[in-house]
Amino acid sequence: MSDSALMAVYNRAPLTVSHGQGAWLYDTEGRAYLDCVAGIATDALGHAHPALVAALTEQAGKLWHVSNIFRIPGQEGLAQRLTNATFADVVFFGNSGSEAIECAIKTARRFHHANGQPERIDVIGFAGSFHGRTYAAINASGNPSYLEGFGPRLPGYVQLSLDDEAGIAETLARPTTAALIVEPVQGEGGARALSEDWLRRVRDLCTQHGVLLIYDEVQSGMGRTGQLFAHQWFDGVEPDIMAVAKALGGGFPVGACLATRDAAKGMVVGVHGSTFGGNPLAMAVAIAAFDAIAKPEMLAHARTISDLLKGKLEALAESFPDVIVDVRGKGMLIGLKLIPNNRDFMALAREHGLLVAGGGENCVRLLPPLILNAGEATEAVLRLEAACRTARTRLARAA
Repeated sequence: MSDSALMAVYNRAPLTVSHGQGAWLYDTEGRAYLDCVAGIATDALGHAHPALVAALTEQAGKLWHVSNIFRIPGQEGLAQRLTNATFADVVFFGNSGSEAIECAIKTARRFHHANGQPERIDVIGFAGSFHGRTYAAINASGNPSYLEGFGPRLPGYVQLSLDDEAGIAETLARPTTAALIVEPVQGEGGARALSEDWLRRVRDLCTQHGVLLIYDEVQSGMGRTGQLFAHQWFDGVEPDIMAVAKALGGGFPVGACLATRDAAKGMVVGVHGSTFGGNPLAMAVAIAAFDAIAKPEMLAHARTISDLLKGKLEALAESFPDVIVDVRGKGMLIGLKLIPNNRDFMALAREHGLLVAGGGENCVRLLPPLILNAGEATEAVLRLEAACRTARTRLARAA
């Protein structure tokens, strides 16, 4: 039994962090790790990026928090950047991806309420999805391990398989369906990238049946795939509502729910709010992060490095078919489906000075900062190769 004063909800790695610089993280013993977790796709500009440090320092000396009873200029500035770069007309700011998802679901249901169809409450989610840890978010995902012990399932949530075309079409046609929520690239679910055909078919069906399409781009957004948002690789598949967080603040807690003006018609004064959401400190950092990430040269760099990583990782998988089953994902949201236990492999990678994240379907994920350079990408694969060699040896001994 632990004597820690912390609630025991995390299975933490045996690594105590001290500081970071760029793509590198250092522990309290002084050891350096190549960080391909990046705060779970959050530290898109790496650690201690000078533009973010400067923005935080300057704003910290002026104003931190006033709540949303007053106008906050930074909100207008960041919202304008987001709407200029996307399908959206309006934005609500929170502090996390889960809060952005909550706002998205509430926005969708209020839309139908405003249209005189309050019976339309059902939200379609998918197996393998992850939308956060709040009560609505875990019901939208439907993962039994996240729902167990928290009482009855909330009404109005339907779980389907991404491959169930007939079931998706039938459920979208129901008169009680309000919205469909999906990650264009699944993160926790095993780095599965949805095809253009899948997204287009669902977009068309949602439009046909008056159902709102919600994209969860909390992990796949903000340059992670080499476009500002993952769905922007394809034309004509824009959502009605989108949840964004993680890299939006470059490591500072910021979440946002984006929507068309029509989709947000029910979000009127008093129906939603946040004490901390959109505070001046968060907005200053997020504006600096957005301006750096959205630069064409930054997105081009992410595409170049992701292509380099993909090629090297596919070659690695060919060399170690007894360790790596598949290389999947999109851009710099990369999944390696493994034969050995992924948690054991994460520990092996850590022994070789590389930090990787876990994922569904026995995957590990590489989620490096977008600033990763070619030399660091090569080094990451070399360290993975060393971990694969160790894994192969241990598998052989176990056999």
